[in-house]
Amino acid sequence: MCGIIGYLGRKRAKEILLEGLRRLEYRGYDSAGVGTVEGDGSLAVVRCVGPLDALVEKLSGWNLAGTVGIGHTRWATHGAVTEENAHPQLSADGSILLVHNGVVENFASIAIFLAERGYRSRSETDSEVLANLIAYHCAKEPPQQGRFLDGVRRALLHVRGTYGIAVLGKDFPGEMVGARSSSPLVLGVGDREFFLASDVAGFGSRARDAVFLNDGELVHIRENNFSICTLGRELVEAALEAVEWQEALVEKNGYPHFMLKEIFEQPQALENAMRGRFSADGSSAHFGGLRMSPRELRQVDRIVFCACGSARYACLAAEYAIERFARIPVEVEYASEFRYRNAPMDRNTLVIAVSQSGETIDTLSALREAKRKGYRVLAVTNGVGSSIAREADGGIYQHAGPEIGVAGTKSFTTQLCILTMLALYLGRLRDLSFEEGAEIVQALKDLPRLAEETLRLDEAIRALAVHYASCQSMLFLGRQSLFPIALEGALKLKEVSYVHAEGYAAAEMKHGPIALISKDCPAFFLACDGPMLGKIQANVQEVRARGADTVAIACAGTCEGEPFANRVLTIPRSHPAIQPILATIPLQLFAYHMGVFRDCNVDRPRNLAKSVTVE
Repeated sequence: MCGIIGYLGRKRAKEILLEGLRRLEYRGYDSAGVGTVEGDGSLAVVRCVGPLDALVEKLSGWNLAGTVGIGHTRWATHGAVTEENAHPQLSADGSILLVHNGVVENFASIAIFLAERGYRSRSETDSEVLANLIAYHCAKEPPQQGRFLDGVRRALLHVRGTYGIAVLGKDFPGEMVGARSSSPLVLGVGDREFFLASDVAGFGSRARDAVFLNDGELVHIRENNFSICTLGRELVEAALEAVEWQEALVEKNGYPHFMLKEIFEQPQALENAMRGRFSADGSSAHFGGLRMSPRELRQVDRIVFCACGSARYACLAAEYAIERFARIPVEVEYASEFRYRNAPMDRNTLVIAVSQSGETIDTLSALREAKRKGYRVLAVTNGVGSSIAREADGGIYQHAGPEIGVAGTKSFTTQLCILTMLALYLGRLRDLSFEEGAEIVQALKDLPRLAEETLRLDEAIRALAVHYASCQSMLFLGRQSLFPIALEGALKLKEVSYVHAEGYAAAEMKHGPIALISKDCPAFFLACDGPMLGKIQANVQEVRARGADTVAIACAGTCEGEPFANRVLTIPRSHPAIQPILATIPLQLFAYHMGVFRDCNVDRPRNLAKSVTVE
C-alpha cells in the first residue's frame, strides 16, 4: 500500500512525480504530496487530502523547478487523514524531507529521545519521527563525502519495524537516499536519470533497467551514478534487470473503469497463465521455476498454503483440487496467523505462499517463518521481481499483466488456474491416470473460450444489479470447490459496493445464517453441474420458502424445465476442475455493476489498498 516515487535527473521533477503517482494510484491512498529540492537549495513541499486531482490543482499555484524530488500517496496508518499527516514529511529543523511506507514500531521512544534534543513532531505520524531521526544523525556526522548516506544509515540502525523510504536533504541538493526493510523499493535507471518507486509501475517506460533492493539495503543516488550498500556498510553489486512495460496495459482502453477492463481481460490473462505449461503428451502440466525434482515432489506428504484475502480463497479452492487429483492432505492458513502459531508440521511438508502483489507483508512473514523452520517454500504471484518471488525457493508467475483495480479480478482467476494446473501436475506424479489428466488439460485449454462466453452475461448481470442495488445484505452459498467462490463473491461485493455480504458453505446455512433470510436479503447459489447439484437445489428451496429472492449461477442444461431459483445465470457446461473459475466471473460482474449503481469508486474502494504492506 502507499506509493513512493522519486526522481533525480535533468528534467523538471514535478511532472515526472505526478505521472509516477498516477501510475501508483491503484495501490490505494487517502492523501498525496510531492517535495522538491529547488535551485536555491530550499525544500518545497505541497500536500493535500483526497484524490491526486486535488494535488494537481493545488500544484498549479506553485512554480516548482527542481530536478530532484519525491512524491507519495499515503494510506493512513499512524495519524488521521489530514494534510499535516500527509507525505512528504519535513523534519523539525527543515533539513530532511522523507516519504515512507511501513510502520516504525518503536517510534514513541524515538520521539521522546528526539524531543529532548529539540526535534519535536508536528504531525501524528511515525514517519515524521523517522525524518527527525535522520536529521539528528546527519547533523552529528562530520562534513565529509558520504555524510548524507551515513546519516540515514545510522538512523535506520535504531529503527524497529518496516520501511521503504526515499530521502532528500537540504544540505545535499544533488543526492537521494532510499532504503527498504520488508516494504518494497525499486531503483529505476534511465538515460542520465534515476527513479525510486514502490514498484516498476511508478516509472514505467521512463526507466531502462530496474534494481530490486533487498531488505537491509540502501541506495545512494547522485547526479551521474548510484551505489548500494547494507546497513553494515558492505557494498552490494547491483543486479540490473530490463524493464518490460506495455503502456496499453495500464490504460482503460475505452472501458469506464479499470475493474471492468480487467474482468474482460480474463480470457487473455488465463491464456497467458497457461502458455507453454502443458506437457508434450497433453496429459499434465509442467512448471520451469519450481526448483524441485519430480522425486522431491512425490515425497511431499502435506501442503500448507499461506495467503490473505482473495488469494486465500483461491487456495481453499485448490485444497479440493489437490486432495482430489493428487491425494495429498492440504491445509490453508491465514498468513497473518501462521507465524504466531506453533502448529506441528510434518517433516515432508511443502509450504506455498500465494500473493497477487508478492509484497503482502503477512504472507512474506509467513514465508520467512517457514524457511526459518527449514521447510521448502514455493510461491505463486503476479509480482515479477517481488519480495516473495525472490525469497521463495521456487515458484510460478501468474503472467496476468498489471492489475490496476484494487479489487482483484484477473489476478484471482489466474491464481485459480495456476493452482488447478499445479493440482494436475502433482496428481500425474502420483496416481492420476493419463485419461483423467488429458481430460483436465483439454478443459483448461478450453477455459479462455468458455470465459469469453461467460462474459456475455454482462448485460443480464447489469439488469440484475439494477434490481438489487438498494439491498443492504446478501448471502452467497456454495458447496465443495464452489464454497470458496461463494466467499470470494461476498468479498467482492463488500469491497466495491459496500453492501454487507456473507459467504457460507450451503449446508451450513441451516446452522445459523438462515436467521438472516428475509425478502430483504437475497441469496446467490453456485449451482454448477455435479453430484452436489441436488443438494444445492434443496438449499435453494429452503430459502425460497422463507420469502427471499434466490439467484442461481448454473451450468447450461441443469435448469431445464421450471427454474428452481427466482433468477438463473447460465454459464457454459464444463469439467468440474474449471467450474470455480467460470463461476467467479458472474460474481465479479455483479459486484462491479452494484458498485457503479451505488455510486462507489469501484477502482479504488474506500479504506482498501492493492498491496497490503503493513500488518
